[in-house]
Amino acid sequence: MLDYLSTKNFKYVHDHYLFWIKIFFLTLVIFGLITSLFVSPADYLQGDTVRIMYVHVPASWLALQIFAVMSICSFITLIFKTRVFTLIAKSVAPIGFTFSLISLFTGSIWGQPTWGTFWTWDARLTSMLVLVIFYIIYIIIWKIIPKFNLAEKLTSIVSLIGLANLPIIKFSVEWWNTLHQPSTIKLTESSTIHSTMLTPLLIMFFAFLIFSIIIFLIRFKLESLNLKINSNR
Repeated sequence: MLDYLSTKNFKYVHDHYLFWIKIFFLTLVIFGLITSLFVSPADYLQGDTVRIMYVHVPASWLALQIFAVMSICSFITLIFKTRVFTLIAKSVAPIGFTFSLISLFTGSIWGQPTWGTFWTWDARLTSMLVLVIFYIIYIIIWKIIPKFNLAEKLTSIVSLIGLANLPIIKFSVEWWNTLHQPSTIKLTESSTIHSTMLTPLLIMFFAFLIFSIIIFLIRFKLESLNLKINSNR
């Protein structure tokens, strides 16, 4: 499986399939916006404010998942010294950072009418802010350290340390008394969210996921080219 995760294969997908991936993304996002804005019902308590969920929740999921990918890639890099995984982690980091900011921003907008404030030191909000800080540290290290090998090691260590924050974000609503409601979407049990809301939510998630893949393919090609240019100097 690891043989497929090569620079050559990622470049091939970028050069031959990126256009069709973009078409698929546009189809998903249009369908997702229609279902979330016009088909999905308003909440009986929150009204139309609940529609922020269709951006907030997918962004939050992807912010966590992308950091998990970074951590896995960093672990493989440290153990097996496989550079392609460094390029993967470096390429997806700004994407995850952007989604984490979107999560905090939309969460604040959603929280104001729900909780009466844009910000509170709620366990999930605070741990999400910590995730943003880890993203910032990771990105800054690549910016300020010119030696690739040193930056590679430091960013790998940062992402592995930050990995410990992910279960805190996930289970904070169960471990502590927080303002966030418990998860309504479950893999091992039946979800409590109605299908009229779950369907557009999943569509928007996959639209965001495909968008992430598009940006990753573009960034990965640029990062691999930069590495090749710098190594030839």
